[in-house]
Amino acid sequence: MYIPTSFNVTDQATLHDFMRANSFATVITAQNGKPFASHLPLFFDSGRGSHGALIGHTARANPQWQEMQAGEVLVTFNGPHAYVSPSWYEAKSMVVPTWNYMAVHAYGKARILSQEELEQALRKLVDSYEGAYEQPWRLEMTQEMREKMLGAIVGFEIVLGSIEGKFKLSQNRSVADRKRVMTQLAGQTDAQSLLVAEQMSKYSGER
Repeated sequence: MYIPTSFNVTDQATLHDFMRANSFATVITAQNGKPFASHLPLFFDSGRGSHGALIGHTARANPQWQEMQAGEVLVTFNGPHAYVSPSWYEAKSMVVPTWNYMAVHAYGKARILSQEELEQALRKLVDSYEGAYEQPWRLEMTQEMREKMLGAIVGFEIVLGSIEGKFKLSQNRSVADRKRVMTQLAGQTDAQSLLVAEQMSKYSGER
């Protein structure tokens, strides 16, 4: 993606944390020369390869898995986003509306998991989401479930070759303008604006 220097995020730990926090991602491949996308929850394993790996599954009826190994896979992760009005800046001329947002793109090669690997992947995914609950649900697979449910899905692992991040949080504006934007967003009633204001405060002044 196009990333101006002001918005470029290269710290690997920051990118990894973002992917974990926004793990319902978009997996994009090419199907007969056309883009094909699936929206899937993914588990990020930082211990695989130099950039980690993404593990997930899709319905066997979804044709994407059949060509997933043919070329590079793009996975996009989206964070909070919000409209920014030019009326919030100090200057009132030569300014235009914009949008603040956070996104990470990950690129890698996919392979299809064996049934044993798929079951392990499902446990990791369930445990990662259930861990926040006081009484987490555990995946206990009976032989019947293995035969009926695992047969209906296909597991995959995408070993990442590169990750890029773009946090567009008004870093190209003056300190005064950034503060005004944060104040305005913090005063909005929608959750996305509040989250962007929070992230602007967190990453204020960082590149």
